[in-house]
Amino acid sequence: MKRIIKAYLRVSIGKKLLYAFLFGVVVGGAMWVYGSLTGNLIAEPVAPYLTPFGSILVNMLKMVVVPVVFFSLLYGSASLPITKLGRVGGKTIGWYMLTSVIAACLGILLALIIRPGAGAALEWQKLIDAFGAQATELAGNAAMGGNIIDVVIGMFANPFEALAAMNFLPIIVFAMLFGIAMSLLEEREDLKETIGLIKRMSNGITNVMFKIIEWVLQYAPIGIFALTVVNFGLYGPSIVGPYVRVVGGVVVGILFMMFCVYSLLNYLLTRMSPLKFFNAIKDALLTSFTTRSSAATLPVSMDVARKNLKIREELVSFSLPLGATINMDGVCIHLPLFAVLASEIFGLELGAPQIALMVFTTVLASIGAGGVPGGSLMLLFVILGPLGLTADQIGIVVALALAINPITDMFETMNNVTGDLACTNIVAHTEGMIED
Repeated sequence: MKRIIKAYLRVSIGKKLLYAFLFGVVVGGAMWVYGSLTGNLIAEPVAPYLTPFGSILVNMLKMVVVPVVFFSLLYGSASLPITKLGRVGGKTIGWYMLTSVIAACLGILLALIIRPGAGAALEWQKLIDAFGAQATELAGNAAMGGNIIDVVIGMFANPFEALAAMNFLPIIVFAMLFGIAMSLLEEREDLKETIGLIKRMSNGITNVMFKIIEWVLQYAPIGIFALTVVNFGLYGPSIVGPYVRVVGGVVVGILFMMFCVYSLLNYLLTRMSPLKFFNAIKDALLTSFTTRSSAATLPVSMDVARKNLKIREELVSFSLPLGATINMDGVCIHLPLFAVLASEIFGLELGAPQIALMVFTTVLASIGAGGVPGGSLMLLFVILGPLGLTADQIGIVVALALAINPITDMFETMNNVTGDLACTNIVAHTEGMIED
């Protein structure tokens, strides 16, 4: 048994999730084929025994998402050198925010065109029903989250009440305000030690939560396998469509963002050809694609920015670490696709106010994505909450989406690193920070 456990732990999380998904497809598909040929749908009596394993994963995700988002945003905001930003820092953050808005709009546009849940709402609804008490409010009962004005007013709520209710926008606003206030007060000699202690404590809690997330992800393949077997055992090939459309939409959106949006902005403002730019950063792109981590790619990104793009050290050392924290354009493309999928599963109608709200919350949520290791999908709690879905419903969508996250995460990370380098290159050229 010890050997089996050690062998299991040696396999990377991404591979385990992917293998669990593929094995679940095989087992569930075989059950569906047998049921189609014999008329004996064996998946139906099996589903009640497997879905509790998926329910455990859903509850685990809900357990960790609030403290992770709160403390990672608190520490990230407190670490911003606000008093030293100046013109160059403000322009850098402005470019990061602009590209995030473009990416979110692109993700929503693709989602509305692709319709990842189209034609599958009834099938997915049966699966959700199998969770019993997990989904207490289903399709027709999910109320929309009000208009933009109501949402903006609701952003400034009692933070402790918001934490208890998993109301994410007030949590994000309070964490960012608290962190920014800490950053400003850290310059005072009488508060420097105290603020430093709070920062170290928040960083320590964030790392503790990351360790808990590692444990959750070790269990995740079991939950993913159970969910996938039920999925494919009950509905067979009909359930493949949403997964394929989501993965295809993410890949298409990211390739468009990289080779059209970034390339065009770079060319217009720096006159650097796309071929020259991507040739200069190719090492960083390959590293990000294989490691699936902007933070792990950071040394390579900084090296190509200095040596190949000839950007001055003072900008590189500020812009790229900041971008690895707050600039998550790949997430901004990815999350709207699952948000639209969730809206179609639960029968929500997305009008112009809800789409505008989705853009706003996607960009806001992406700022905290850098602190969640491989778990950007948990930010669906932030995006779907204001639209009216319950935490149970969102947890189910996250669990269903987690299986294909290793595939999409590679492209997301490559897009994030490209955005960091593109924005830094633009700022460097427009501010005269290119080495001779």
